[in-house]
Amino acid sequence: MKNRNGRKLETAESAVAELRAALARAGVVLPSIGVDPLSYADAADRPALVELGRCTAETALLLAAALPGEA
Repeated sequence: MKNRNGRKLETAESAVAELRAALARAGVVLPSIGVDPLSYADAADRPALVELGRCTAETALLLAAALPGEA
């Protein structure tokens, strides 16, 4: 049986993998994406955070273009 922090880490790692794959399909690579280690090691009952990191201006424009426009 996994402890709470193990489950938090698994959930965050799954989210990172899913987001990384979705971004790749849109032609976007965020090289620094990952799980924030301090957030999943926290004893409080809060979800772990996903660190999106920094990217180039070109990548930011690709990311903006991949998002849906106004409804």
